[in-house]
Amino acid sequence: MSAVDVAADDAASLIAAADGLVICAGAGIGVDSGLPDFRGNTGFWRAYPALAEARIAFEEIACPDAFVRTPALAWGFYGHRLDLYRRTRPHAGFAILREIGDKLPHRSFVFTSNVDGQFQRAGFDGARLCEVHGSIHHLQCIAGCGQQIMSAEGFEPEVDTRRCLLRSALPRCAQCGDLLRPNVLMFGDWGWLPQRSGAQRDRLDAWLRQVERPVVIEVGAGSHVPTVRWFSESLGVPLIRINPTEPEIPGQGVSLPRTGLDALRNLRSALVRQAFLSG
Repeated sequence: MSAVDVAADDAASLIAAADGLVICAGAGIGVDSGLPDFRGNTGFWRAYPALAEARIAFEEIACPDAFVRTPALAWGFYGHRLDLYRRTRPHAGFAILREIGDKLPHRSFVFTSNVDGQFQRAGFDGARLCEVHGSIHHLQCIAGCGQQIMSAEGFEPEVDTRRCLLRSALPRCAQCGDLLRPNVLMFGDWGWLPQRSGAQRDRLDAWLRQVERPVVIEVGAGSHVPTVRWFSESLGVPLIRINPTEPEIPGQGVSLPRTGLDALRNLRSALVRQAFLSG
């Protein structure tokens, strides 16, 4: 048996001994679905050449000030992402995670820094999902006028992708008429409305109090934005870390230094060998 299979078998044993699965996901989980990786300006500028030409870094466009200075450019970027996420089909690894969680007594709960809504598109229960950095599929008023967080459904941005500019009308707050922005925690963001994510976190904490033997499967969470890694490690429970470039584990657990889909397929095969899942 190869070292890869041995590690997958060790991870499968941790899952079989658990009564609940915490799925922790960073941006790396979306790569196998064809979503761009924004780690460093190289990958970001490859996806947005207009911003590369203007030498605008990810941190400069993914911040609330960009909506004040250049709203058409900011919404060109976020509008393109919104459309991309709406069109993206989650890869088969999401279904594997659902299958694993559904076999455990307390099933699963998702904690993710991703704002793309891919877990919902993959059929995960929205009541068992904590989007700690918010969701691009929801909007808020940039003026903080008291209007509540609202769904982005019905907003269909038309974007000039060559120039990364919104061509259609800017979204406006129905209460005060000011600009709407995504309900996403950006860099240097003191105006983000956290109520929706906070309610999700409360549900996660209540679920964790019920689970006696949780296990964590963490997929694609890096140290550049370490929110997910911090959370995974803070639980103090067995951790299965799937990461091809930063696989180290500080405590109890198993490292699977592979891409998300590849590792999850290997893990499923190990769970079939151990008769936890059916073939």
